[in-house]
Amino acid sequence: MSTAGLILAAGRSSRMGSDKALLDYRGCPFLSHLAYLLLPRVDSLVVVLGHNEQRIREVLPASPRIQVAVNRDYELGMLTSLQCGLAQIGQEVDAVLWMLVDHPAVRGRTLDRLLAAAADARAPLVIPRHGGERGHPVVLSKRVVGDLLDLDPSCSPQDVVRGYYREAHFLDTDDKGVVLDIDRPEDYRGLAAPAQAQ
Repeated sequence: MSTAGLILAAGRSSRMGSDKALLDYRGCPFLSHLAYLLLPRVDSLVVVLGHNEQRIREVLPASPRIQVAVNRDYELGMLTSLQCGLAQIGQEVDAVLWMLVDHPAVRGRTLDRLLAAAADARAPLVIPRHGGERGHPVVLSKRVVGDLLDLDPSCSPQDVVRGYYREAHFLDTDDKGVVLDIDRPEDYRGLAAPAQAQ
């Protein structure tokens, strides 16, 4: 199964007050930590940047398998960044592992389980779940990628994702990182508690 990784890191991080992509996690900026986590597990990696693009680009690992997609319309919402990244990936790959830059605590072995489930289950979506709560990252099939690319920019990615819930494979995990959304300073302070094993 051919796979691409996709990290969305284009937003303004207004609730945090500083760029989330540059916040430190285990001695590494969120974005570079996630890139290092993904690179051994995917065939290619697309990172979507927007706000403060030049500064954030500097923290990416030097790898020929990383491509940067710049979303000039990032202020219009997450869908524009998702579509920007998916358009760069194209529809030749079998699956896209879609990550958000503000979920840095996801374990590497959780990514392995998500990708294995995508290969085995052949479901249109593979979604991690912790304590009954759906989280990220999500594995998208070609069919879902096509529907997301066709979605009107005024819509939300959830307008497509929800439509596939009945066919989706939900992966239950004890990895709290899938639901740790680091949006505000208090969330980040909570992340400083003892880190999860990778």
